[in-house]
Order: sequence, then C-alpha cells, then structure tokens
Amino acid sequence: MTGSHGDGMKKHLVVAIDGPAGSGKSTVARRLAAAIGLERLDTGAMYRAVAWAAIDSGVPLDDGAALGELARALRIDVTDGAVVVGGTDVTAAVRTPEVNHAVSLVAAVPAVRAELAARQRRWVEERGGGVVEGRDIGSVVFPEASVKVYLDASPGERARRRGDEGAEAVARRDRLDASRALAPLSVPEGAHVIDTTRLSVDAVVEEVLAWI
Repeated sequence: MTGSHGDGMKKHLVVAIDGPAGSGKSTVARRLAAAIGLERLDTGAMYRAVAWAAIDSGVPLDDGAALGELARALRIDVTDGAVVVGGTDVTAAVRTPEVNHAVSLVAAVPAVRAELAARQRRWVEERGGGVVEGRDIGSVVFPEASVKVYLDASPGERARRRGDEGAEAVARRDRLDASRALAPLSVPEGAHVIDTTRLSVDAVVEEVLAWI
C-alpha cells in the first residue's frame, strides 16, 4: 500500500525495517516513526529481554523447551527505547556482552520466535499499524507490510557503529542469525535495500518516506 502518510493512512501502515547489526535500523526507525506519527517496536529488544531473563534465572541456553516456556511467561514491555521485564527496568542489562553473546542462541529457538512473533503481530493490530524493526519482520512477521526496507552497511562501518560489541562479536551474531534454520536474516521479497554506509540518517529517512 502506498500513498500519503497523513492521518487517513496511519491505521493501515506497517513499515518493516530489517538488517544486520549496525546498519542503522533503530535510529532510522525512531526518526521515521516520529515523522509519520506512528509508534515504533524494536523486536530485537524483545529477544534480548528473553536472553537476559534466561541468564538471570539460570535457564540453559541450549534448552529450547525451557526457553519457550520462559518466553511465554515473561511480561515484556519495549517502549521508547526502554525495556521492562516483569516490572524491572532492564534497558541497560539487555545490552551487556553476556546478552550480546546469548541473544542469537535464544532467537534461534522456534518456540521463542513463535511467541514473540505473535506478540509483535498483536502489538501492530492493537495500534492499527507501526514501524517495526528487526531481522525477520518483512520476511516472516509481516510479509504483507505496506513498506519493506532492508538496511545494510559495510562490515567496517557496522563494527564502528557497534563499538560496544566489537567487530568479531557483531560478525558472529550476524553469521548466526543469517544461518539459523528458522526465519534467518535475509532480504525480504519486495524490500527496498539501502546501503547506509555513507548516508546520513536524514537521507535514509527521506528515501523511505518517498515510498510511503
């Protein structure tokens, strides 16, 4: 669906933004959501919340059944960059090296993906639309999204942007996410691909707005 991004379109508009770590998803999604007056959902933060909870409660990262049960039981709220699990603010905790290392393992568990994808769809249904960022949004969660965008950047630039993780950690996470059997990181069919390496955030947002 294309057209004006005025009030009449908001209830129908789902913008899916996918891409690897450091490609600019969160920054672009935040700016775009503000520009069109919709809410933004960072689905990666939801997987990080489950990974943090697994570590915090001692659930083995190789126990898919236990991780699925954990995901189904958790109360997760991801709003305006804040991550709250069961009433506890874990915004900083979900960005630690330990969670960085665990999140791709947790995200590869089918039961976890099924639970969080269902929550993501409900989130959009309750709001009548939204800007949703992640790694399988346009390909799996919202294959019929109004607009699908895949952001990428050179490995060196992505590592620079994610300096808190380091180049090896970023490459490992992307490799795991791209090679998992279920909902791998990939360019969704029909997605607009943007290389953000040398582009400003404003330039990327303007390009996406042109497709809405």
